[in-house]
Amino acid sequence: MAPRTVLVEADGGSRGNPGPAGYGVVVRDQATGEVLAERSESIGTATNNVAEYQGMIAGLTAAAELGAAEVEIRMDSKLVVEQMSGRWQIKHPGLRPLAAQAAQIVSRFDAVRFTWIPRDRNTHADRLANAAMDAAAMSGTATPTVTPPRTVESPRRLGGPEPAGGGARQVAARAEPPGTDPSSAPVSWEPRPSFTATRLILVRHGETEYTEQGRYSGRGDIPLSAKGKAQVRATAARVAALAPDTAAVVSSPLSRCTATAEAIAAAVGDIPVRRDDELIECDFGAWEGRTFAEVREGWAGELDAWLASPRIAPPDGESFDEVAQRCTRVVERLLAAYPGQTVVVVSHVSPIKLMLRDALAATDAFLHRLYLDAAGISILDRWPDGGIAVRSVNETPYLP
Repeated sequence: MAPRTVLVEADGGSRGNPGPAGYGVVVRDQATGEVLAERSESIGTATNNVAEYQGMIAGLTAAAELGAAEVEIRMDSKLVVEQMSGRWQIKHPGLRPLAAQAAQIVSRFDAVRFTWIPRDRNTHADRLANAAMDAAAMSGTATPTVTPPRTVESPRRLGGPEPAGGGARQVAARAEPPGTDPSSAPVSWEPRPSFTATRLILVRHGETEYTEQGRYSGRGDIPLSAKGKAQVRATAARVAALAPDTAAVVSSPLSRCTATAEAIAAAVGDIPVRRDDELIECDFGAWEGRTFAEVREGWAGELDAWLASPRIAPPDGESFDEVAQRCTRVVERLLAAYPGQTVVVVSHVSPIKLMLRDALAATDAFLHRLYLDAAGISILDRWPDGGIAVRSVNETPYLP
């Protein structure tokens, strides 16, 4: 049986910074401490930070091969831990592709936690990294040494339980299209002349009374306001100009979305609107219809916990992680049904934010920093080889 949770101890360094560089990785069963895999590789001439990132990537890859569902990465590199946790910016351009590659592998797990540890608690990985640096100094070539992981079954195939919430900061799982290996998907945009992207035009519904009043509006079927109807007409004209060859318009079942979708469908050629229940807004439970100030007054602790983690749900409501899982299923269905075509997706703030977060490989902080206007448009392209390009976010110049 696959270990559900593994510990990855990773280290990297160079002799000279930059200089002969290498990394070392140890993967352990969290419950028993048993060593499941070791990895060590000299990577030629590189900096300490590059070597540390490479070690972390190797550890994540080994954990994925073992079939683990949850991973704790332990490193003595404060920089890597803070950057991968989303608390520090990645300013050096040489590290950004490595962070993007790591984020794609992270998306394969239910949860990943990054933990800083002192160097004296990372001696096993440090020893392997130093051996790799010695090899790099002597040969000047990369010489990987790998202890193959045991043959194991993925917990997803074994029907393992969903991970519990709480604890240290975790990165939510982000599923990829069928047949796509996130660890090998492109980490930057480049022309793909042999493929045609599926374009998703993400449209937030027009304004309602709750929108104007700043109230939580989840499963309540609040209709468009007069202003919202005017916005919808303008948005429909904009979508028709952007994508006159739209193949499908798919909508949340709530009336503020279906009214928006029907206007767009008429504008692009009077095509039918498909309703998908999984595009519905997050269930805000006890907070439905209340303002942020009212929620702060009545549920201060619950609100802080919800803002801190997408795994936490409002009282009697739904977590962002649960919303993300159904949005992933929607996207997978659309990619399968409309390959190389344009699809308009009419939904709500939370589902659209989560789709954009995953497309951008952003941290969970993105959810509370991105503002999406009523009737705004965002566009993303998805290629069959796993490539993703976000073309625009929250277009609104056409709105009255």
